[in-house]
Order: sequence, then C-alpha cells, then structure tokens
Amino acid sequence: MVMSVSTPQLAPALPATRPRRVLIGTDTYPPDVNGAAYFTHRLACGLASRGNEVHVVCASDEGPARTEHVEGVTVHRMRSAPVLVHPTMRVSLPVRLDRLIEAIAPDVVHVQGHFVVGRAAVAASRRAGIPVVATNHFMPDNLFQFARVPGRLRDRAGALAWKDFNRVFSRADRVTTPTRIAAGLLSDKGFGPPVEAVSCGIDLARFRPGTGPRAWAREAAGLPDRDTILFVGRLDEEKRLGELIRALPYVLNDTDAQLALVGTGGQRGALERLAHRIGVGDRVVFLGFVPDEALPGVYAAADVFAMPGVAELQSIATLEAMASGLPVVAADAMALPHLVRPGENGHLFRPGDVPELARRLSGLLASPALRTTMGAASRRIALTHDHQASLARFEAIYREVAR
Repeated sequence: MVMSVSTPQLAPALPATRPRRVLIGTDTYPPDVNGAAYFTHRLACGLASRGNEVHVVCASDEGPARTEHVEGVTVHRMRSAPVLVHPTMRVSLPVRLDRLIEAIAPDVVHVQGHFVVGRAAVAASRRAGIPVVATNHFMPDNLFQFARVPGRLRDRAGALAWKDFNRVFSRADRVTTPTRIAAGLLSDKGFGPPVEAVSCGIDLARFRPGTGPRAWAREAAGLPDRDTILFVGRLDEEKRLGELIRALPYVLNDTDAQLALVGTGGQRGALERLAHRIGVGDRVVFLGFVPDEALPGVYAAADVFAMPGVAELQSIATLEAMASGLPVVAADAMALPHLVRPGENGHLFRPGDVPELARRLSGLLASPALRTTMGAASRRIALTHDHQASLARFEAIYREVAR
C-alpha cells in the first residue's frame, strides 16, 4: 500500500514592509547657515541613517526648481526668489504642494516652520489626510531686523506674528519645540494644543573635549595663542554681540585675552567699527563662516564660550560648546538657563549688563582649575542631549500620529 504524503502548506507570505516615509518641510536648509537649517539637515540625515525614507522640500538655493539625492535624502528644491532685505537668503515662491505630496505619499509630514514651505505643507497634508508633526524654531526677534520693523512697532508686530504662527501650527497633530522653556513660551502666547519638548540634540561623538594643547588648536584656527572667548552663530541683531565686544576692555584689564567670532551676518561691519572705536580691534578676531566639519577644532581652541543672545529657543552652538568641554557665560534669557547652571557649568548675566558679563568672563579666564571643573560639568549636561535619543523620540511621535 502506497501512502501519499501531503506537502505542507506554506503560510501566506506577509506583505513586504517598506521603510517609514517622512517628508520634512522647511524654508531653510543647507547651504543656508542658521540653527534651524543645521537641525533640519541633521534630522533628515539622521532619520535616513536609521532606515527611514526621507524627503525634504525646501527653497532652491539657486532659483530654479530641482530634485537631488544627497546623503541618503531626496531633496526637492522649490523655485525661489531672493529676499531683498537679506543678501544671502532666498524664499520659495508660493505654491501648492498637493502634487508633490501625492507623488511621495508620505506616512507623516514634519514641518520646521510656519512660513512659505511649512504653511503649504501643512495645508496640503490636511487636504490629503496625512498626519502632521510641527517643530517650532521661531521667535519674532529673529525677523525684526530683516523686516526693518521700527522699535515702537515691534510689540504689535510680534503679537501679529504669534497669531499667525498659532493659526498654522494649531492644524498639526503634534507640536514640538526644543526645550520646556520654549514650550512654556508657546503656552504663554496663547497656543492651545499641548507642546512637547524634544531637544534638537547634538552629535556627542563629534563634539567632545579636545585632547591636544589649545595652542595647537589655535594655530590651526588662525588665532594667536592667548586666552580665548568664543562665540559661534549668526552675527545678527538678536545675538547682541555688541555687549560682548564692549565687555572686552574690562576683561583686558585682568588678562591677556581675545574674542573670536565665528559666523556671518548683517552686523559684522558695525561690530568691526565698534571694536576699533573702543580700542579692542586687535583683540576681536572675525573668523567668518566655518564649515560644520571644522567646528570641533574651533571649540578646541577656546577657553570660554559666550552666548549673549536673548532669543534662543535652545542654542545648538551652546550645546556644542558644552559637549566640547567649555564653561559657558550666557544671557539669562529664553532657553539659555535651561543649559547653563550658575556655579556648576558657567554663569548667567543680566542682558545688557556689560560689567557683569565682563566679571563673569574674567573670573573664568583667571582660573584654569575652575574652567576645567565647569567644562566637565558642561560635558555631563550635554550628554543628556544625544541626537540619537532625539531621533528615536521623533520616530516614536511619527508612529503615534500615524496610527
């Protein structure tokens, strides 16, 4: 008797899963030079490195529209025009993004602002039924100098700007901002939906305490070998760099120091004139634009980091300096107290109080041991801002809103 043996039935194949598809909408993206552009670039590349399919829609840096694949990210650059009040900035021309969103079919759209691209991305996503996450990097102070808003009108203009922001971001499924202080600001301005604080994060492997002599790092950065106060960021009005330059004569009464300013911006000419007028022109070094990959070497050349800005929602540069093991002297304003713990990793000063700023800087420059202790504390605080943890949280938010 021949017995038949049946062939086991294979279970039906599961449908192949595809990577999560994320579309990031932003008005500013490299080669633009600002904190929001750098964060968005790190977010896009970081998400791509973790296996997500990432698209970015932003303004073209040259004018005509184009699509390119860079660092694992597909970048859709929309046709743009120059901004007359800013020599290097371009803005996307108003456009509906329905066709792009239909073609990409993202699982989630993550906007980085409420201006042209962010506004269009939110509107198109709502029409298509796609969940939206919105991250805020906005402060009206960032716009006042570019829009040439007179001082007497700034309160009114700020109120209108916040109202417009609220109208756009209230349509998102989830809103984040870099710090709890920044989240509280949105609540104070009448923003209704809950806001989650998610740090912008930094690459702790790239930004870490230097291992060689500072003299070598200074030589590599083109700086004289003397005690160095460092600022990294845009040379623009809300950074209040005039206060830092005016503090320098007081500092020079106590120590042989210099101020190194990294970055570009509309205030450079005025700052150069101020430095020469008060007799410290030879002690203020304008290093200009420094590529991101060279920034760790600049931090390694410094003894103290200073951030006098009053419109910082987090301050990535301050975080990078802290991760590099530098003590920080910062304005007691906005989110900077979230990073600087007075007496532990640096000091806060009252905005506008130049003598206090000078005393804080001089005290640190006079004590190498104190700088070492506070620099180590800065590094410990920065360890809580690992960008991989931030990426993981954003991925979790994407899962939550896409259910």
